[in-house]
Amino acid sequence: MPGSHITKLALANAMKSIMAQQPFSRISVSDICAACGMSRKSFYYHFHDKYELVSWIFEKEFVLPNRVRSFSSSWEFFEAICAYFYANLTFYVSAFAVQGQNSFAQYFSEFLRPLASAYFKKLFPEGENNAFFTDFFTDAFLVSVIRWIRSPEPMPPQEYVGKLKEAIIGIQLRGV
Repeated sequence: MPGSHITKLALANAMKSIMAQQPFSRISVSDICAACGMSRKSFYYHFHDKYELVSWIFEKEFVLPNRVRSFSSSWEFFEAICAYFYANLTFYVSAFAVQGQNSFAQYFSEFLRPLASAYFKKLFPEGENNAFFTDFFTDAFLVSVIRWIRSPEPMPPQEYVGKLKEAIIGIQLRGV
């Protein structure tokens, strides 16, 4: 499937280039195809829609390269995600601007949910409130990340994750 991969990469690069210039909502499949000289048929052979293409870009650029990586802590993992978003800021500001069904925000939430669930199962083996903890922290992290990358001058990812850690640990230590 090397040809298939090359086609997907060409579509992804076209999408990233167009998203640097205009909002996601104004981009059509025809725009993406025109930017890389492909037919709509080629696009739909590989992706259901432009939303799936954005999710594929995250899978290809972040998930797959980090699948075999061993993170020393959840904080290191969050910092890796944030460093990736920061390095691709324009693209992800636009991707997260889309709300609702099939949005990248929905996809990212679904990506985080099993990771958070596994974390809370380890932390609280009795499991009584794991679903609540998973939902709360998944939603909180998602909203926080979106707010962070949309800020006029986002702080570096190490600083951002440090502040998240300080907030969570501070609450734990103070018993608030």
